[in-house]
Amino acid sequence: MGMISEFKQFAVEGNLVDMAVGFVMGSAFATVTKDFIDGVFMPALQPVMGGIDLSEWRMVLREAEVAADGTVIDPGWIINWGQFLTSLITFVIVAFVMFLIIKGMNKAKKKEEAAPSAPPANEVLLAEIRDLLARQNAKM
Repeated sequence: MGMISEFKQFAVEGNLVDMAVGFVMGSAFATVTKDFIDGVFMPALQPVMGGIDLSEWRMVLREAEVAADGTVIDPGWIINWGQFLTSLITFVIVAFVMFLIIKGMNKAKKKEEAAPSAPPANEVLLAEIRDLLARQNAKM
C-alpha cells in the first residue's frame, strides 16, 4: 500500500476528521470560557476582592524609561502574574467542565447495553442436532 493511499485511508476513516473537529470545538470552548471569565466571573469577583482586578496584578522589576516627548525608550521588566492567575483560573474551569462532560459521556456509555451477539453457526447446528436426537429418543 502506497503512502498516499495509506494517508487517504487514514483521513477518510475519520481519525483525522475526528481530531480536527475536536480541535475546533476545543478552541471555541476555550474562547467562550475565556470570555466568561473576563466578562462575568472576574467582574463578579471584584466586589468581593474590594474592586481589585486580578489581571492588573504585576511585579515591576525595572521601571519603563520614557522620553520627554512621551515615547517609551525602554519598556522595562514587568512580570504580569495577575494575567497568569486569570489564565490559571480559566484552565481550572475548562478542565472541570471537560471532566464533567467526559464523566457524563462515560455514564451514558455504561447505560447502553450491547445486544448479545448471535452464537456461531456451528454451535447453532450442533444445538439443532442435539434437539433432533432428543426428539428421536423420546419417540422410542
